[in-house]
Amino acid sequence: MLAGGGSAGHVNPLLATAAELQAREPGVALTVLGTAEGLEADLVPAAGLELTVIEKVPMPRRPNLDALRFPRRWRRAIRTARDAVGGARAVVGFGGYVATPAYLAARRLGVPIVIHEQNALPGLANRLGARWAEAVGVTFAGTPLPKARWVGLPLRRPIADLVAARATDAWGRARDGARACGLDPDRRTVLVTGGSLGALRLNEQIPTIAAELVAAGAQVLHATGRGKLEPVLAARSAMPPDVAAHYHAVEYLTEMHEALACADLMIGRAGAGTVSELAALGIAAVYVPLPVGNGEQRRNATGVVEAGGGLLVEDQELTTDWLRERVLPLIADSERLRAMGQAASSAGVRDGAARLADLVREAAEGRRTR
Repeated sequence: MLAGGGSAGHVNPLLATAAELQAREPGVALTVLGTAEGLEADLVPAAGLELTVIEKVPMPRRPNLDALRFPRRWRRAIRTARDAVGGARAVVGFGGYVATPAYLAARRLGVPIVIHEQNALPGLANRLGARWAEAVGVTFAGTPLPKARWVGLPLRRPIADLVAARATDAWGRARDGARACGLDPDRRTVLVTGGSLGALRLNEQIPTIAAELVAAGAQVLHATGRGKLEPVLAARSAMPPDVAAHYHAVEYLTEMHEALACADLMIGRAGAGTVSELAALGIAAVYVPLPVGNGEQRRNATGVVEAGGGLLVEDQELTTDWLRERVLPLIADSERLRAMGQAASSAGVRDGAARLADLVREAAEGRRTR
């Protein structure tokens, strides 16, 4: 039983782990516990896996009608989880709303629990589940969970395939990626992305340095986020034609692996998936952590930055002057870019799915011998 969902950060590692378990043990029965609202509702069935739907029951934070309904909804979620977990050899949780009922059900039924925590600062569900887990795998060394073992992030299949392809023909794969994205394969590529929701600071500041990036021999592929393309296109329309020709703006990159294949430098947020994939691929980056939350994105990027594989800048400090002083010299220096990519690679994990599958097998076999 694999439990997790809601965001790509939970679903992608779950699916990568499921694929690794299937490759190791053809015919293994895998069931995913997820919600009807999250990405798993589409991605899990598309991967050929059975999805057991559980009600999404967030913990109420203030007295209201949801708080009154919570006990009944929570008991219903626990019953669903208990029915799904019964008979499982192990429960593998990836955090989020779904994971807590799965952990509680597994504990009551005596089913071994394996946890994977993607962020440097763990979420509430995994902090709870780690108390009872047989094994805890973490993406980033130093994540404060008991029994934590550094396994890295299980990479989604297109990224794992790209890692393998770049190992044998990085230049050829980069040129293929550039052509797939409609880019010039002979120019250095700056990939800019704030994720599916976009990042206002990136969308405002990157166009201001476009002419200088192009003059330095680069081209820009800028994913603005859904619903945020128009202001960037307006800024692009004011650029000279020879600059605009090398400034490519889209809402969302459906084939992100093709963009990563040709990227020489990425400028974007520091989500766990982004940091892990860039490090595994050996791509230099400028990390601009999300300015809200508990600071987990800054911590996600710390290891790669300390290794020399990236730069870290606070959201409010990303200005035209900062980009001019720090990014322009970098994009013009091929040797430094290459060295940063190699440093990022030294901090990357390329076999996270295999490492996590080892923990799952150990837990499942341990139960069998007890």
